[in-house]
Amino acid sequence: GIAAVGSFIAGTLAVAGLAVISPWVATFALEFGPPEFFSLMVLGLSIVIYISFGSVLKAVMTGLFGMALGTIGWDIVLGHPRNTFGIEYLADGLPVIPVVMGLFGISEVISNLEKTGRIEVFKDIGSPYPSLKDLKESFLAILRGSGVGFFLGLLPGGGPIVATFASYSIEKRLSKHPERFGKGAIEGVGGPESANNAAVQSGFIPLLTLGIPTTPTFALFLAALLIHGIHTGPMLLTDHPDLFWGVIISMYLGNIMLLALNLPLIRMWVKVLEIPYGLLAPLILAFCLVGSLAESNKAGDAFVMLIFGVIGYLMRKFEYEPAPMIIAFILTPVLEINFRQSMIISNGHFSIFFAKPISLVCLAVTGVLYLLATLPKFKVKRPKLGVEE
Repeated sequence: GIAAVGSFIAGTLAVAGLAVISPWVATFALEFGPPEFFSLMVLGLSIVIYISFGSVLKAVMTGLFGMALGTIGWDIVLGHPRNTFGIEYLADGLPVIPVVMGLFGISEVISNLEKTGRIEVFKDIGSPYPSLKDLKESFLAILRGSGVGFFLGLLPGGGPIVATFASYSIEKRLSKHPERFGKGAIEGVGGPESANNAAVQSGFIPLLTLGIPTTPTFALFLAALLIHGIHTGPMLLTDHPDLFWGVIISMYLGNIMLLALNLPLIRMWVKVLEIPYGLLAPLILAFCLVGSLAESNKAGDAFVMLIFGVIGYLMRKFEYEPAPMIIAFILTPVLEINFRQSMIISNGHFSIFFAKPISLVCLAVTGVLYLLATLPKFKVKRPKLGVEE
């Protein structure tokens, strides 16, 4: 119950922040040209790679693989097919939705089918409605989680997962009774859940105003907009104000529905966990198949989904983070367009990226991240967030 209330409060604050900050960011972004957008996207990819779980080298490899996939299709300048290996289906590039469905959906099904046993479900979950004492104890944690989540949601690679663990760590450090965390501490529920929801909604700010997705989910949302001919960026508020404000209103309505559905129906949602995964897996696969065919209804899309399902499964097995790959895959065409436009403007001189202050700052920060990642040792193995030693 406190998770739903915390998510509602955080969502309300995040939507208000989105409505206030986005127009200001869009106005500032109007000063951006091709060099600034290119450098900003390079910085975004670098942040995603730097904060990815596990090995930095593996994150770099998956990012480069995603960029290579993004070059498949027609060359935007020379006008001839590139990296298609003579396959006509690939002339328009790899379809985004089947790639994402396979990489995250199919691979998840395969991984779960490997696991044995049933999920232990609590028979008595008590009242789903939080008491006044619970609300009082968790109120400050909810506010802190909302702030942490909103800030981390703005950063590429931050997103709800990082925000959740960051909020949990903060609440545990601030608590007078840290030993209760992991055993039902109310602050350990309200804070992280608030951070999760706030991060999801603040992530729309860089997506809608700058065209930069901060998580794979936003990358998929960006791909859906591109399919409909809608380009995100500073002109979105002018060209498609109905879309922008419609997203904001729908998110707040979603927060209300979250509260209205979660509290009364929580007992029913818990029952879903009792369904054997062997019965759920075929349904999930069927929905993934329908989703992959929804864009163009080509049989090749289903094969692409299955191929990337296997790739995603292998990446999970060998601990390769998929986020850099999918974000690089979707951003590469935009990166290439801005890079080539910059080269045309400067008559082929790379100095244009260092002559613009915003571009120079972005590239300088990218260089610092590179040094931080590579100077200590070429392969940095960092513990996963939320895992205590």
